[in-house]
Amino acid sequence: MKKSALLLSAILFIVCCQLKAQNTEDANMKAWQAYMTPGDVHKMMAKDTGEWNEDITMWMSPGTPPLTYKASCVNTMILGGRYQKAVHTGNMMGMPFEGLGITGYDNAKKVFVTSWIDNFGTGLLYMEGIWDAVAKSITFTGKSVDPMTGKDTMMKQVLKFIDDKTQVLEMYMPAPDGKEFKTMEIKLTKK
Repeated sequence: MKKSALLLSAILFIVCCQLKAQNTEDANMKAWQAYMTPGDVHKMMAKDTGEWNEDITMWMSPGTPPLTYKASCVNTMILGGRYQKAVHTGNMMGMPFEGLGITGYDNAKKVFVTSWIDNFGTGLLYMEGIWDAVAKSITFTGKSVDPMTGKDTMMKQVLKFIDDKTQVLEMYMPAPDGKEFKTMEIKLTKK
């Protein structure tokens, strides 16, 4: 009798463990599906697909006169609508300029993510951002290398959605005194 009760307990334990494992697998699968499926935010990003003109204003340090440039950008959605690829081209400081940005929305973290590389450097800028529905903007924060010191420096970008054909991107960095200053402003106009 004791052996039967012990065997029955062992069988019940195994069945319970299998059911728990199956429920865990189902929950894991649902989490992965939610993580990998483009949603409404990705559809919002897709509205920016197309060609854009860029009017760029740069400040090398606080209080210096701005430098101005013109460039262009082509936005496309990639990887099944999960990310936006932005290819930028133009001339800056008398040299050809190329830049590549990848922006997405991380469904698990509930934040925008963006990375940037260009031919004016060999590092990668990575930022995460939060949507502000009232201001119709995304404020990104992250780090980039300071080529003068070789150390990371904090960066901030604010992307403002003015209307369906106009955006303004502002970039901020710390000044030598540690205070934040605007280093760049790009007005983007959809062609």
